[in-house]
Amino acid sequence: MLQGVRIVEVEGLGPGPFCGMLMADLGADVIVVHRPQSSGPVAVEKSLLDRGKRSIVLDMKKPGDLSVFFKLIEKADGLIEGFRPGVMERLSAGPADCHAVNPRLVFGRMTGWGQNGPLAHAAGHDLNYVALSGALHYASLPGEPPITPPTLQGDIGGGALYLAIGLLGGILRARETGQGTVVDAAIVDGSAHMMNLLMSLAQAGGLSMERGRSLLDGPHWSRSYRTADGRFISVQSLEPKFYAIVLEKLGLSDDPDFKRQYDQRLWPRLTERFAEIFASKTRAQWAALFEGSDACVAPVFDPRESAAHPHMAARGSWVEADGVFQAAAAPRFSGESWAPRPSPARGQHAEEILTEIGARE
Repeated sequence: MLQGVRIVEVEGLGPGPFCGMLMADLGADVIVVHRPQSSGPVAVEKSLLDRGKRSIVLDMKKPGDLSVFFKLIEKADGLIEGFRPGVMERLSAGPADCHAVNPRLVFGRMTGWGQNGPLAHAAGHDLNYVALSGALHYASLPGEPPITPPTLQGDIGGGALYLAIGLLGGILRARETGQGTVVDAAIVDGSAHMMNLLMSLAQAGGLSMERGRSLLDGPHWSRSYRTADGRFISVQSLEPKFYAIVLEKLGLSDDPDFKRQYDQRLWPRLTERFAEIFASKTRAQWAALFEGSDACVAPVFDPRESAAHPHMAARGSWVEADGVFQAAAAPRFSGESWAPRPSPARGQHAEEILTEIGARE
């Protein structure tokens, strides 16, 4: 889908490389500028997040390598960088420097706090950003400390995906006008924006600022339960017609308390009863009971278990490629097939890239 689009990615951590992988999955030519030495808490020779990309190693503090970087920029549609504000400028590779070389470039900046504001230069991580944005507030059971799946709500949801959308929007406009732009993709902004689905519930009275009193974080029919074998089953039967199926399968259709689905006064007690019921059988037994129904009940799997489920297997949602277990590209497009392209070794495509841009002596 993105064949003919070229993205230059300056090596970073987390959401920036994920955004580059997403663009490469969609067919873009993503050239990652690796540093001479790998960095980060976990370093591997061939990162999964580099799949489908091409690699060149440059030390942008060296004038000769910086010159090569600008030759890459000349032919690029977009750039991805994830440093703190001002770092690229100190390297003489900020937006003004790059736009002087390529006015139509879309300069994508991935940060946690954004390019301006009191915290712009402060350190932070995924959990901090979603905490400040309000997105972490509902991420737990009532009375328990908020916890969210690592990276999904912040780095990926509020960060990488918003950067990708920003890059694509900027590239579309640049192709019409010849004028590039700077994308300020801040995780605090993206994760706050994702809250608008919940904010729409607030309009209808379905969301309370007090945790445990909203339609999605308080009821007995919207949470996960431990099963007899120590596994978990998820229940989220929001609509009455789906909730009725849950009650029917649990033998509770005639229970007067359970019939009062939206009575918040009953939620704590009914949650305890659900917990006792689901603790009486294994996850596999509950999964078999609810599988294929409209009860909105599903087992909680780890990624390997997910891959083995017939539905996920039929869709090919998980794959083993290049010796790495990984999720397949998403979304899907009609008439298009996808297979994972390998991750490059650091600098693997240097000669090829240098020849393409006319930088080979």
